[in-house]
Amino acid sequence: MNPKNTNIINSISLIIMGLWGFIDVSSPTALIPTIFGVLIFSCFLLSKRNEKLNKIFSHVAILLTLLILFALVTTRLPKSIDDGDIGLLRVLIMVTTSTLSIIIFIKSFINARYNK
Repeated sequence: MNPKNTNIINSISLIIMGLWGFIDVSSPTALIPTIFGVLIFSCFLLSKRNEKLNKIFSHVAILLTLLILFALVTTRLPKSIDDGDIGLLRVLIMVTTSTLSIIIFIKSFINARYNK
């Protein structure tokens, strides 16, 4: 898997799970992952348009992914574990795709460093 594919998968899962959470609980804070998903997907689209800025948009995407992962793990995951409802599944999907995305990004950065 390459970073662009995992970036797309992560952004789509954040968008869908955030919208699902908003529909389920009607809380505007459930849209936070959706906003991050849209921003991460925008980074992907912008990096395709301008190859010179690909590196910058990759770093912005990984920063946004780290921020949403930190927020999910520290605030949302403990609450979802306590509730034990379908919200836990949504959070686990977002945490899994974000973690996978970070791992693939870091692996890509390491490979790019070695290939210099």
